[in-house]
Amino acid sequence: MTERRFLVDENTTPTLGEQLRWRRPGLEVNCVGDEGALPGGTPDPEILIWLEAHACSLVTDNWSTMSVHLGHHLAAGRHVLGVFVRRPRARWGAFLDDLLLICEAADPEEYADRVTHVPL
Repeated sequence: MTERRFLVDENTTPTLGEQLRWRRPGLEVNCVGDEGALPGGTPDPEILIWLEAHACSLVTDNWSTMSVHLGHHLAAGRHVLGVFVRRPRARWGAFLDDLLLICEAADPEEYADRVTHVPL
């Protein structure tokens, strides 16, 4: 099974990437704004292209615009390994726990080309 990799966008809490890395050492987690990742303020369509090029799944708190951009991305024949969106009012701990469960139990392709609301 291929290891899942995440890009955490700037619409989440800044500590989410740190918590993912701390709870699962070796998990590749980049955050928008990190060196080697995308700069802060990168438009959603460019984030999706970066995800595809780097075989990463997106972690976000931004369902409204990202889902629209994902639809356009897919309509253009492009792909992503999934977009994970925190459910409104969900606890951050439950969100984190389920992201880690997805890492353990699911092949990266299982959530490809769709938005999944987390916690599951």
